[in-house]
Amino acid sequence: MSGFFFAFLAALLASLGARDQLLVAQMTLRQGPRPGLLAVGVITTALTCAGAAWLATTLTAQVPGSGAKMIFAGIALVLAGGEAVLLGAKKPPEEPTRSLFAALAVIAAQQVTDAVRFMVVALALLTASPVTAALGAFAAGTASLTTAWIAPEVMAHPAMATLRRMAGAFLLIAGLVLVWRGLP
Repeated sequence: MSGFFFAFLAALLASLGARDQLLVAQMTLRQGPRPGLLAVGVITTALTCAGAAWLATTLTAQVPGSGAKMIFAGIALVLAGGEAVLLGAKKPPEEPTRSLFAALAVIAAQQVTDAVRFMVVALALLTASPVTAALGAFAAGTASLTTAWIAPEVMAHPAMATLRRMAGAFLLIAGLVLVWRGLP
């Protein structure tokens, strides 16, 4: 159970100001709170967290030794930190569509390469418990998107970008330390 809570807290930190969270906030500010948008976000979060856990399970089976797993986990954290630092907030869409399928496609595309999913891979490799890492990240992602849906003005605030970069810097440092410690 502690693995779930650790994954939840780490994913909550990594999801601060994330692109998917910002998109839900921007669409909610423009179109009002639509339950379908939140449902699409939650479904997408579940699918992408499960995909990250599956990837970690596949890597675990193919990567021998704890040092190699630590290196792969470090690389995943470096990618997570890089995503958080480099891929910042985008301007709100000029005319966002009301199509839930389009929202699903865009949110899924953003989530597949976001810091939280890379972090799920890293945690699953380090703990050998991909299910709890994915469940913790799913709970955090759901909380993050729900917050963006309920209080979009808070999540669209420019200070969120600064928090995101700070979290990204922390992930970058943690990833580099893991890679260094995993080297023979």
